[in-house]
Amino acid sequence: MVGIREQKKLETKQAIQTAAVKLFAEKGFEQTSIEDIAKEASIGKTTVYGYFSTKNDIFINYCDEELDCAFKQLQSDDGEEKSLIDLLVDFFMLKFTFVTKNREFGRQMLREMIFPGEVNEKAKVHDQRYFDILEGYFKTAQERGEISSEPEIFYLSVHFFSIYLGLLAGWYTGYLGSLAEAEEGMRTLFNQAIGGIAK
Repeated sequence: MVGIREQKKLETKQAIQTAAVKLFAEKGFEQTSIEDIAKEASIGKTTVYGYFSTKNDIFINYCDEELDCAFKQLQSDDGEEKSLIDLLVDFFMLKFTFVTKNREFGRQMLREMIFPGEVNEKAKVHDQRYFDILEGYFKTAQERGEISSEPEIFYLSVHFFSIYLGLLAGWYTGYLGSLAEAEEGMRTLFNQAIGGIAK
């Protein structure tokens, strides 16, 4: 059971994240300061720094917590019966839906994935968690004989993650108009990648 002190800390941390996400969406990431976040959360600026060193830390922590619950649910499903394509589409559409739920927030997330402002160890740990899931899918598919055992699993993960980033860019430039269209495009591209395009 969480004590009163720990509960208060959790509530303060949550208030900081809620305030930050709201302001990122309204003002934009770059235009939001730690001082703005503190004011929105009705706490002191030094209190914010007691929990997070930078805005990026708040951003990454929020992404981790939000996606963690969703991926736990995904992993608890019986994936043994699903094809590699279905597993990949489920995995990436879960991320895609989360990222595009809030346009400004998603744009910042996409920028951080492609052009991080600085080397951030927390961001690398965040990314590695998802690469671990992907690598598990590819390893299982190789063991089942669904795909060749020749390709290096890490590069397979990079390849499919690149397709996902391309679709995200397509969403933000207006080439994709709905989640259904994004999923259809994703399935098509993944099938091409697995089936190959050579005669």
